[in-house]
Amino acid sequence: MLSDLAWLPAPSADFRERLRALRAEAAQPGEAYYERVLTLATAALDENQLGQLARLAGSVAEGGAAPAQFGRVKLGVVGDGTLSLLAPVIAGSGLRHGLLVDVVEGAYGSAVQQAMDTFGPLHRARLDMLLVASDVRALGLSRAADSLADAEARVAGALAQLKMVVDGFRPSVGAAILVQTVPPPIEPLFGSFDRVEPTSSYAMVTAFNARLAAWASEGQVVLLDIARLAETIGLERWDAPRHWHASKLPFAPEMAPVYGDVVARTVAALRGRAKKCLVLDLDNTLWGGVIGDDGVAGIQLGQGSAAGEAFLAIQQTALELRRRGVVLAVCSKNEEAAALLPFREHPEMVLKEDHIAVFQANWTDKAANLRAIAETLNIGIDALVFLDDNPAERAQVRRELPVVAVPELPDEPALYPRLLMAAGYFEAVAFTQDDRDRAAMYQANAARAAAVQASGDLDSYLASLDMVCTIRPVDAVSRPRVAQLINKSNQFNLTTRRYTEAQVEAAERDPDRHLAQIRLVDRFGDNGIICVLIGERRGDALEIDTWLMSCRVLGRRVQEAALDHLVRVARTAGARQLVGRYIPSPKNAMVAGHYASLGFAPAGEEPGGTTVWTLDLADYTSPELPMVIDDTAVGAPTPELQA
Repeated sequence: MLSDLAWLPAPSADFRERLRALRAEAAQPGEAYYERVLTLATAALDENQLGQLARLAGSVAEGGAAPAQFGRVKLGVVGDGTLSLLAPVIAGSGLRHGLLVDVVEGAYGSAVQQAMDTFGPLHRARLDMLLVASDVRALGLSRAADSLADAEARVAGALAQLKMVVDGFRPSVGAAILVQTVPPPIEPLFGSFDRVEPTSSYAMVTAFNARLAAWASEGQVVLLDIARLAETIGLERWDAPRHWHASKLPFAPEMAPVYGDVVARTVAALRGRAKKCLVLDLDNTLWGGVIGDDGVAGIQLGQGSAAGEAFLAIQQTALELRRRGVVLAVCSKNEEAAALLPFREHPEMVLKEDHIAVFQANWTDKAANLRAIAETLNIGIDALVFLDDNPAERAQVRRELPVVAVPELPDEPALYPRLLMAAGYFEAVAFTQDDRDRAAMYQANAARAAAVQASGDLDSYLASLDMVCTIRPVDAVSRPRVAQLINKSNQFNLTTRRYTEAQVEAAERDPDRHLAQIRLVDRFGDNGIICVLIGERRGDALEIDTWLMSCRVLGRRVQEAALDHLVRVARTAGARQLVGRYIPSPKNAMVAGHYASLGFAPAGEEPGGTTVWTLDLADYTSPELPMVIDDTAVGAPTPELQA
């Protein structure tokens, strides 16, 4: 199931013809080109088809007129086995996730040497990310150790070798470095006792992978858990000794498509493209039967029957996703009153009405309702995953909204949770308390949207929110979330510069740099960290290196509070002006006029379309804002709170 990418529909019968047409348009993409590429790529493609897509990705990238929806990533790949199999499946799978991935392959079996060669091609390639694809055989962990001390030395040596590669490449990689866990050998030396005996290969690999996970938890690297993928699929299917001996392929060739998808989805998550909202159909998706016909007593749900327990498991999966921050919504062709009955009256319902951020139950087509859900939550339509048992409804949504993820579902509802989770739509590369609270934040945002519509007066609405804007320095507690936002935020991000958690920590210690994080709380709840600012003192100016904000707080005048903070920081440091840059990217057009709207004056252009803006501090006056400002990040006594 997993190795077959069973959550994806079968490739279209005219795959070659459609691919040929897209390739012919690559230099000058026509209407809806991005959506057409996405539709073609979002299928259970084999290794050859992914290779053909990889060539299409290269053609689009080289054409120079790629649609703005594509994200561009230059990914280096180094490792212990043959890497030529990996590049095309990663690049081909990248299109499925809206990415043009330019894969730069390292030489076979020479990761350490390439890491040390600072003038080598990989160091000069200006990589955005790097993948280190280790193999248990090359790490010296595939054979049992002679003693406990030998086992410890081998594990430590394997980790030291990997860290040498990472540290060697780190200065040349713009954003993240991904490291793989390694699957254990399938052949047991001690049988079940392998797990107990620390000198066994299985125990050493387990210890090595645990140390990789601990390293990743520090924010230094991003973990790619290939060991779990291999074990889930089955080590016997994953590992192919014949191919290793013949050509040093690290896994069976038929595993390449799922490997490529896991790498691509992780890169997409690092670029902020993981999904945010699970939209659920109701009849025969959350329960068995049709509520309008069968009534509350007649639907299948709950303990005591296989079918009822299967639908209960689907709800439990959705609730688990909500607990980790995924927003839940409902999109059902139903009378709303009937659709709400199970949530309110069925004793076995795990999902409750207050778990659902947006409830759309009507007879409008589902594509239109999905657009309404995204608009209400103030998220992109491409942030939605739609779970529906009906193949006709799935086909309609895929046709009308190719950017919405629509998993293919089997006839057996008991398998719905497995397919949904295997697809990796909600892939995480970090996890913070703000992530955990995200579902509640978006639900509160939907309530705010309803409140502003009811008010009809924006100023009165903002005043009624009782907002408190808290500005603090970035510290060890907030650092993981700040680094996550820097690497994920695309739309309200003036420069789209990416920094690792380690780079953020280094910037905190730099006396010439200023880092601040802003939270916003109102009567509906805590929005979490919604703004990150990084400034750098240069001469008589404070240059704004990074200014990003969450789209959840647009229209709330938080950008004015952020500017006021930057002005006070600059004045405290003795600066006379603020300097800001807008570096255009495929997704940040919404902030092209940001500096102009705040009173900055244009000060020229730089290569790549970058515009430079300045604000003379002598001419600046603090605004009256409809919020309380609690700012302790200036480095000087905080002025009296503004209301």
